[in-house]
Amino acid sequence: MTPPADKPTVFFDGSCPLCRAEIDLYRRQDGEQRLCFVDVSQTDAPPASGLTAGEAMARFHVREADGTLRSGAAAFVALWAHVPGWRWLARVARLPGVTAVLEGAYRLFLPVRPFLSRTFGRWQARRARRLRA
Repeated sequence: MTPPADKPTVFFDGSCPLCRAEIDLYRRQDGEQRLCFVDVSQTDAPPASGLTAGEAMARFHVREADGTLRSGAAAFVALWAHVPGWRWLARVARLPGVTAVLEGAYRLFLPVRPFLSRTFGRWQARRARRLRA
């Protein structure tokens, strides 16, 4: 299945519990109607033109409806612009210099993402067990 050309496509790592939780938040806030979400960790994921599988897994990407590919902080800004309740953050992020600061923070986050993801995944599993008990 190819993502629809009439709406932006969000490429995310669904194998990352932290990433999955964040994407689920956007989906619940009407993002499912406004965006196409592609879990690039799935072997049957639609190809992301212009991205290798490794690139798609390493960083967050959004392909705008016009075909523009955004990566990292710029991709988050593009996503926020389409999700009600997050548009204010996109406007703030578009102020001069803000996206560059966000990109710097994102680059600092990337090396610790695996650790944070494992920690978050363990916390979710413990919470689920407590709720079932």
